[in-house]
Amino acid sequence: IDGQDISKVSQDSLRRAIAIVPQDTVLFNTSIRENIAYGNPSVSDEAIDRAIRMAHLDGFIAALPQGDQTLVGERGLKVSGGEKQRIAIARVLLKGAPILIFDEATSALDSRAEAAIVAAMREVSSGHTSLVIAHRLSTIVDADTILVLDEGKLVEQGDHAQLLQRGGRYAELWALQQSEHEKAPGPINGE
Repeated sequence: IDGQDISKVSQDSLRRAIAIVPQDTVLFNTSIRENIAYGNPSVSDEAIDRAIRMAHLDGFIAALPQGDQTLVGERGLKVSGGEKQRIAIARVLLKGAPILIFDEATSALDSRAEAAIVAAMREVSSGHTSLVIAHRLSTIVDADTILVLDEGKLVEQGDHAQLLQRGGRYAELWALQQSEHEKAPGPINGE
């Protein structure tokens, strides 16, 4: 990593260099702000506020009667999946790690929440090395390099346009996901 053999660095040093947004974010039964601060408990209030803005949580928080002091409930039951993911993104920002890993960060979200998370991921990834593990290909179309795995083997590599042009496994998956998206039922009563 960055020209260093990871076998020659300490495990602690490597862990400090990596921040992860997991598929299932663990939240504690405390306030939204305290859950965000978990990423770096010694950080300033200004840094937390900046992380909230960058993770696109500010509008959601502003609409809550208790704002960022709102309790999330046991395991975050009082917030949606998209809000949980944005809390995890805010945590990652506070950690300040140079390597970010997004592990299926949009897998269980509706289209609106996915769009918000993808926007936050793009903003957060700027100036970092980001690894995005995704089955939803729409979340990785802007990636510099996409590695396509099939049954645990690397079968293709390139950017979105290159992989579509090749017409291989990635192009097949893209076409399948696009046709599924077009067949998805629309909103009820124009909502």
